[in-house]
Amino acid sequence: MSDNELLPASSRSMLAKLGVSAVTYLATGAFLMVMTIGARIWFLAIGLSVTALVIGTSALLSNDRADRKPGLLIIAVGVLGLLFQFGPPFLRPIAATILGFGGLGLLAAGVVKGIKFLLGLKSME
Repeated sequence: MSDNELLPASSRSMLAKLGVSAVTYLATGAFLMVMTIGARIWFLAIGLSVTALVIGTSALLSNDRADRKPGLLIIAVGVLGLLFQFGPPFLRPIAATILGFGGLGLLAAGVVKGIKFLLGLKSME
């Protein structure tokens, strides 16, 4: 019997969830940073914002209740991107700041979760 089989299934599933959430945070943070940088290019900003709206709407319409909160957040990101592009001039810097700080925060959280995941993997050996 290997050491991995001696670990309880719950700790392995928690470690798997931690790894998935780390990747999700990193990918979402990177997406927000690309949106913040790409907002200067109008067709890229519109494309990313519409993509976020479509993904958020599909998550919102999902049968799984756990998908609804992230769906609302993704829709908010799409709206912020469109607000940055088409909104009144006084709201554009606010939208860009929220996207930038949100992206940095998600990247930082993803790094922390990734480190915890890697430490958990190492402890399984």
